[in-house]
Amino acid sequence: MSDTQLTVTLSGGGTDDARAVVRALEGTFGAPDELPADGSATVHTATFDGESAGSAGGDAKASGRLSAPVTVTVQGSPEAVRRASDTLTRAFTARDDGAASGDQEQERQLLLEP
Repeated sequence: MSDTQLTVTLSGGGTDDARAVVRALEGTFGAPDELPADGSATVHTATFDGESAGSAGGDAKASGRLSAPVTVTVQGSPEAVRRASDTLTRAFTARDDGAASGDQEQERQLLLEP
């Protein structure tokens, strides 16, 4: 897994909520492989493979509001996970629900609230 690859898994809320979270991360990680689109899905995923668009994350608050709580799990290199967590906590009201570290990657779970 490269330093810029990040996998995001989202549950809770709807497709629009998942898109809002993914759009918040685009300023930091560039465009994802695709935006969540399946309206009947209960879990959405997005993978960011590209080069970083910037370290500040831009105006993440402009990505939209959530209609329901969303549980987000971010997985990648420790640096990518830290940057994603920082971006999401600036963009949304967030509670850190814990982290797990492996040899070369890390996982963090956040609860984002409307």
